[in-house]
Amino acid sequence: MKFEKIHNKGQAQIFKNKYLEYLTKTHPLVIWGMYIPILGFIMYYGNAHFGMSPLKISLIFLAGVFFWTFFEYMIHRFVFHFVTESKMATRIVYVIHGNHHEYPRDKQRLFMPPVPSIIIASVIFSVLYFIGYLFGVSHYVFAFFPGFIIGYLIYGSMHYAIHAWNPPFKWMKPLWRNHHLHHYKKTELGFGVSSTLWDHVFGTMFDLDKEKEDKEKVQELMFSKKVSKKELQEL
Repeated sequence: MKFEKIHNKGQAQIFKNKYLEYLTKTHPLVIWGMYIPILGFIMYYGNAHFGMSPLKISLIFLAGVFFWTFFEYMIHRFVFHFVTESKMATRIVYVIHGNHHEYPRDKQRLFMPPVPSIIIASVIFSVLYFIGYLFGVSHYVFAFFPGFIIGYLIYGSMHYAIHAWNPPFKWMKPLWRNHHLHHYKKTELGFGVSSTLWDHVFGTMFDLDKEKEDKEKVQELMFSKKVSKKELQEL
């Protein structure tokens, strides 16, 4: 989804109804505060009813975190950037992700809002449970799913940080640059947000050594009110 102008101030109007519009916005702390008690209960329930060892729970939990990175890459590449001539599908893609590319610094839309987030998470839990049931390991979902959602929360927090702040550590700079280049240079590359692992695996990683880095223009681009098309092309 391409835009003639990328706005670094303001936010898109997704719905005309002000109440629906309100439901499209959230803050990271709201989502963390919503999920942590739920995930804690799920893990407690799984341990109390199935007696999995702490080591097994930890390994399955970490597998869930790792699987999130793959899920994040695939959904970002093939769903969030789905190209179609259908007006309805294009509208759905815009609501889900396109508005973020038009207004990348809209901090209120860097996390999935609570209502759709809970609905989607419930569907994912159900699918994972069903798959586990087919293989006789449905109880694993009580450790795998919390890890998966923690992966999502880390992703959302990283996404928020990338658009809101400069990288706090030098070793994190490639992650910042990869995502900024995805927004401001070529949306067909750089789909990883919390990790660049799958960009390397599938060949969609920017060659950061060859990308021109003009610090003044990057700073101007990310924080100024007006950005010219020429500046976008030079990034």
